[in-house]
Amino acid sequence: MKLYETLEKQLKKEPNYVTDSGELKKWVVINKAQNYDAELIGLLLDDKELKAKFFLDIKGVLVFNQSLFVQFLEQKNYLNDSYTAYKNKVGLNIDGKYLKQRNEVALVWPFKDCVLEGGQSREEDKREEIFFNETLAQDEITQLLEPKVFTNTIRYTDKGEKPLGKFNRNEKGIITDNLIIKGNNLLALHSLKEEFAGQVKLIYIDPPYNTGSDAFKYNDSFNQSTWLTFMRNRLQAALTLLSDKGAIYVHIDHHQLGYLNVLLDEVFGKENKVQVIAIKTASPAGFKTVNPGPIDVTEYILFYTKNKSKFEFKKGYVPVSYNANYNLYLDKDDNVSKWKFTPLKEKVISDAGFASEAEAKKKYGDLWSSIVKVMIEDFAYKNASNVVSVRDPHKPTEKLKDLMTKSKNEEKVIEYQREDGSTMYLYKGGALAFYSNKMQELDGKMEVTELLTDFWNHISWAGIANEGGVKLKNGKKPEKLIKQIIELATNENDIVLDYHLGSGTTTAAAHKLKRQYIGLEQLNYGDNDSVTRMKNVIAGDATGISKAVNWKGGGEFVYFELKKSNQTFIEQIESAKDTKAILKIWEDMKTKSFLNYNVDLQKQEAHIEDFKALNLEEQKQHLVELLDKNQLYVNLSSLNDKDFAVSAEEKKVTQDFYQLKK
Repeated sequence: MKLYETLEKQLKKEPNYVTDSGELKKWVVINKAQNYDAELIGLLLDDKELKAKFFLDIKGVLVFNQSLFVQFLEQKNYLNDSYTAYKNKVGLNIDGKYLKQRNEVALVWPFKDCVLEGGQSREEDKREEIFFNETLAQDEITQLLEPKVFTNTIRYTDKGEKPLGKFNRNEKGIITDNLIIKGNNLLALHSLKEEFAGQVKLIYIDPPYNTGSDAFKYNDSFNQSTWLTFMRNRLQAALTLLSDKGAIYVHIDHHQLGYLNVLLDEVFGKENKVQVIAIKTASPAGFKTVNPGPIDVTEYILFYTKNKSKFEFKKGYVPVSYNANYNLYLDKDDNVSKWKFTPLKEKVISDAGFASEAEAKKKYGDLWSSIVKVMIEDFAYKNASNVVSVRDPHKPTEKLKDLMTKSKNEEKVIEYQREDGSTMYLYKGGALAFYSNKMQELDGKMEVTELLTDFWNHISWAGIANEGGVKLKNGKKPEKLIKQIIELATNENDIVLDYHLGSGTTTAAAHKLKRQYIGLEQLNYGDNDSVTRMKNVIAGDATGISKAVNWKGGGEFVYFELKKSNQTFIEQIESAKDTKAILKIWEDMKTKSFLNYNVDLQKQEAHIEDFKALNLEEQKQHLVELLDKNQLYVNLSSLNDKDFAVSAEEKKVTQDFYQLKK
């Protein structure tokens, strides 16, 4: 067998590499190779011939020859075994590769190859961030993203607060407690990898939209690059937490939709994109009407899976109003050929006691058209199994087509047994569709429904300000929206993660729907934070989806924080109101903080008068620059380091979480 045939056969074992028509998605394979994808490399190693061709043995270690593999696949893809390597060489190129070869759109920005700590703690704060380059600052990044020590742990139950004790775990040793974690969400995500890698079924996030007026207040000079780096770092960490059957839903508005779409393609793979869902969030009324141009009432959710071939898609249904196509009333009989039909409007008028519509109009005058519409809708709902429409069946067989033609000239119903054992009723050249088949139980009530689409205009955003007993100034989402997403992507006890938790809408909905959840939040919302909301949920909160799911309260969750080190000083500096406060912080920093290795304390003191002459913002910036950013939080490796003063209780909780031997 030729090498290419061997390669193609091996690669086609992975469904994600194959098109619906059975062709190899070579552009996907090339992209995977360029990113040293573990799944691809594993496939190649499984075949002796491919292993020998595309791997180098260097002192007993196999090294993937990426350039050879990509070159081989590209030539086979585009040159069709031609004897010359110079065919198709005219065209635009990027980095020496022709656009025809690349088959991709690249989203490139300054600092893409960097890690952004992104440690904003209050909405009103504004920070100048340091970008750690992934190549030049690998040691700093490793230290920054190392798992952290935990502190201030509390277990909240319906009987009040109590000490954690120990984390609850399942038979696989995975924590089953609901968790809310306070602290930098990038660092928290990397801490979670130790316990939850590959375990999360659903991630929903509602990140800062970077509109200029939201909570994303970072350096103005590179705002767009900062936002993209901020998002990419966290999405990459989130990907490792998702299970192979998991999905992520990212909520955004139009400002960053295009950029985010390409970024998610890069992180999760274009082949794993499901759709972009448009959501109607408001009506064209109030202050919105003064805006120029079309009124903005739409937001979006980008829906991606970890592996589309393994994701278990579920159908969703939404309530709809009466469909006027269902305009016949069927008077049934045991003998199908004796079934009789009456126009639905005529039946409704007759049952209301009127001899004719003219008589009804005479009584109600101009109100009649509105009244009869309500009467028909109510009647159809109550008599759904007898209300029908006549429509064309989906993909009819030749036999069915012949019967339909025959039924056009018949006054009676023809019964037809389909191959799957179900029964179809033919009448007047079409098939009977029963209104009852459009009915589903939604939130405990029978509703007329239709299948959920990628346009969601059925969820009301009015009156959500007080859901959960907490308020957010910007961006609060309805519990009903999160409920729909959770029900589409998970089953009971699956893990749901939100690492931009805000006021806790995701965890509230997950708790009421009996899902395990993890919520991460780094901004301080005071009395309107997620802990307040979840305490209300446990106590029996009656807002949001509570009535729909018959929520009565109960359950518990565990709260803890990343243990701060230099982060404490950063927050103090950001909150300082004057130079006097700044100088006091500096005195504490000299004895209690971890300063950059190149900071000369004697020099700093010698120029203290110059420091005092700076304005307040410049003083703040200078002090923050003196701090070692790798020591913002206490790393797990420093658990027993006396300099970090980790208490016995903090050690106990941290060791239990990471399952460390004492």
